Amino acid sequence: MEKTKRRKLNISFQSDIDLEDSPETKDEDSKSKSNSAGSSKGQVWEFIALATIPIVLVFGNSMLVPGLPEMQRELGISKFQSSLIITIFSLAAGLFIPLIGYLSDRFGRKVIIIPALILYGGAGILAGFGAIWNSYAVIISARAIQGFAAAGTAPIAMALVGDLYEGGTESKALGLIEASNGSGKVLSPIIGSLLMLIVWYASFFAFPVFCALSLLAVIFLIKEPKRNQKQELKKYLGNIKDIFKEKGRWLITAFFAGSLGLFILFGILFYLSNILEEKPYNIDGVMKGLILAIPLLGMVITSYTTGSLIKKKGLLMRWLMNIGLVAMTVSLAATLFFLKNIYVFIALLTVSSIGTGLLLPCLNTIITGAVEKSERGMITSLYNSLRFLGVAAGPPLFGWMMDKSDHVVFITVSSLSLVTLGLVFFLIKPPRKIA
Repeated sequence: MEKTKRRKLNISFQSDIDLEDSPETKDEDSKSKSNSAGSSKGQVWEFIALATIPIVLVFGNSMLVPGLPEMQRELGISKFQSSLIITIFSLAAGLFIPLIGYLSDRFGRKVIIIPALILYGGAGILAGFGAIWNSYAVIISARAIQGFAAAGTAPIAMALVGDLYEGGTESKALGLIEASNGSGKVLSPIIGSLLMLIVWYASFFAFPVFCALSLLAVIFLIKEPKRNQKQELKKYLGNIKDIFKEKGRWLITAFFAGSLGLFILFGILFYLSNILEEKPYNIDGVMKGLILAIPLLGMVITSYTTGSLIKKKGLLMRWLMNIGLVAMTVSLAATLFFLKNIYVFIALLTVSSIGTGLLLPCLNTIITGAVEKSERGMITSLYNSLRFLGVAAGPPLFGWMMDKSDHVVFITVSSLSLVTLGLVFFLIKPPRKIA
């Protein structure tokens, strides 16, 4: 790549991802842009506050997965109807995230996150009363409201990370965001199973508690940097259009890869939750929650480790993304031969989750760093919108494929992983060092 005093964005990928690090200092990657992160202790608390946001978001779906079979029995609904409890939440979030992303670019991140957490918790209470009233319609409506509120949580937190940090600290924080997302997935089936010991709809009433804790952390521990002058809508949309004109080939590929990773992850959770309660396993309650947590634990550890290691090493990111997709493709294809051996089957699902843990932090870092702060909220929101739609599609499509056969499920997801591997290999080619 030709070196000049001023770096210009070319259409080629190698110069698209241009993260402006000062060459005058070697340790700038470890510094926060915000005044509140002036010390390492302050930064740790800031990290903790940021991590609570995706955890709360994940609880909104994963905590309900163990209770879906019980919900079917109590409300007298079908497997497809119970899957809509997950789907409507993710679909509403996916549809509203782009709008919320624009509002966060215009008015600020915290001014969006704080009301979103309040609405999220309130809708959880409404869903709980819907369950008490034995009203599937109220539950579905409340879940749609929760999905709308969810659009203002983790997707905006990702943009906020880009505002607060730079360099290696940004990569580490984004890895933490993905790891906390995964941690929520690990803990939520267990917590959901424990809450079911009280009553099957107790998870709905638990949402406000988690939202309140996150709300307090965001208000008191995160100091958002001052924003530049607000852009006119026409200019803003023009900038977004220019970004996709210059970087659309690899950016859309990255969006698709992130969406696929979560589509497979949530689909597999739905699949595993259902088969564990059937013969010959007959596993439910806390034990089922613990088993569901095994593949997710592999993703959590991998996500955090990946985020800590990649920094701005473009070549390493490329290797890890491709290795992750290879692991997903091979392990998902191998499950076709071990569907009846639950131990090997879960081990293979764990390998697939590890592959997802290699892929997502790299995508997060590349996408977040690809644009200026003024448009970052929209770009990360579009990315997260597709991720949510992937989550939304998982349970109903997996449920439909399960009715066909188990082989259809894993032939489909392994084939999709292989196609994504080809796209990422040929279209996402960061330089050795992302500057």
